[in-house]
Amino acid sequence: MQDSKTLINQVAQEIAASQNNSTTAAGPADSAQAQRSAPTDAHVDAINQVFALFRINYHNQYYSAFKDNELLNQARRLWLNSLAHFAPETILRGARKVIEESEYLPTLHRMIRACQGEPEKFGLIDAHAAYVEACRASSPKAAYHWSHAAVYHAGCASDWYFLASNPEKIAFPIFERHYLKICERVINGEQLPAPNAPALPQTIETPLSREENLKRMEELRKQLDI
Repeated sequence: MQDSKTLINQVAQEIAASQNNSTTAAGPADSAQAQRSAPTDAHVDAINQVFALFRINYHNQYYSAFKDNELLNQARRLWLNSLAHFAPETILRGARKVIEESEYLPTLHRMIRACQGEPEKFGLIDAHAAYVEACRASSPKAAYHWSHAAVYHAGCASDWYFLASNPEKIAFPIFERHYLKICERVINGEQLPAPNAPALPQTIETPLSREENLKRMEELRKQLDI
């Protein structure tokens, strides 16, 4: 089995080769893809542990799917690149989830869904509904009654002007990327700060009349003369 450094270098080379071979100018979707987190040693270790767990739990299916080291290494590289935007502990949590819930060796798609967790249990709505809510929210945004603070923070991260001035096909992928990352943090136990709404004053003072203002100014002049 290849060591971590070799595996990371191979993934990086493959990504660079695919970019260099493309004759299409980079667009918004390509920019979002480029911003994905690069795999780290911790990610490689997590993928290695995941495949070890699959080998133990899906023995016959595992060896049927990965008949030789070349197929195994291709699968590991694909999973590493596709799951790198999740935290390593989230990847391991997802693997345990699919092992507990399914008797069949999971596909990459099933693994991604497992890593995303069950947002509804945390009061989180799906990404597109969150995008619509963010786009329709009235200003000031911080004072809006959000379904969850994650929607507000994803809107901030995406930039409110960007969301308002671009069509959905451009804006939604950017918002979705931020929103899913924030949802992952929530599922992992992080408490998001509340939207930074301006606090109301404890008391509301009645403005002084013109006569009262003139009288106060006269009193101040007398104090200065003393």
